[in-house]
Amino acid sequence: MYRMIKRGLLALTLAVSLPALAENYTIGTGSQSGTYYPLGGILAKIWSENLPDFNMRAEVTAASVENTIKVATGKQLVGVSQGNVVLQAAQGEKPFPRKMDVTVLFALYPNVVQFIVPADSDIHSVMDLKGKKVSLGAPGSGTRVSATNILQTLGISTDDIRAQSLNYTATTNAIANGQIDAGVIVGSLGVGAITELALTRDIRILSFTADELKKITAANPSYIEQDVPKDSYNNVPAFQAPAVWNVLVVNNKLDPKLAYQMTKVAFEHMDDIRKVINVTQFTTVENMNKLNGIALHPGAEKYRQEQMSQ
Repeated sequence: MYRMIKRGLLALTLAVSLPALAENYTIGTGSQSGTYYPLGGILAKIWSENLPDFNMRAEVTAASVENTIKVATGKQLVGVSQGNVVLQAAQGEKPFPRKMDVTVLFALYPNVVQFIVPADSDIHSVMDLKGKKVSLGAPGSGTRVSATNILQTLGISTDDIRAQSLNYTATTNAIANGQIDAGVIVGSLGVGAITELALTRDIRILSFTADELKKITAANPSYIEQDVPKDSYNNVPAFQAPAVWNVLVVNNKLDPKLAYQMTKVAFEHMDDIRKVINVTQFTTVENMNKLNGIALHPGAEKYRQEQMSQ
């Protein structure tokens, strides 16, 4: 009995004297050849170094849909996602089976919907994709959601094409090797997968007509029109395409104090983030609520209001 009491007292003493362990979190990103992964990595590093008892790592995922589901179900604290995917999740629209408990911490930068073809391809418009072998993006990715939505808006179903389900790297490899006719990558301008492909192969990115862009933005309010100048990639002509804002998705039950601190720390270190991810030049306090149709998390909104009132 004495030994048991002694061991109990020792355990209690250790419990009282040992410092509390940091909470471990993950941020959902995407494939390693995209922008989401390095962005998630730098955010995880900055939050881990500047928030007390906070330790985060970046997780490779299938991107937007997977990240949104994991955030809604408490398997990730935060995820990078396309705004249209988060809106569909919050509203319970396909591919989500029900309304998900998600909201936005802040908007990041616009993603451009890029339909890639070899430079000598006979595909010159989105309508020319009918009957062709086209990679629409990996299952669970925002690329696949956006590609499918846009094609359907323009009257093209997945039955009209020979759809493939490839991630960024597999898509560009398949284009380079002549295994597919076209591939879709929804990512920031200068995304690594397309940049690398354009350095080794002659490619084009399909340009949408003014009427097509009008139909897309009317049917999907989260999209904007993007004019992309020539040579944004090596020897690629100028093109017009729809774009959608990327956001940081969080559970709407996230502690408001933590949401506020995460937002504050991120913007206080935005110069460091921009040194790693150039497209975060668009990540500003003014653009925090750029995604129409969903409110910011209350903790993030508190920070935005403080900054806008200064």
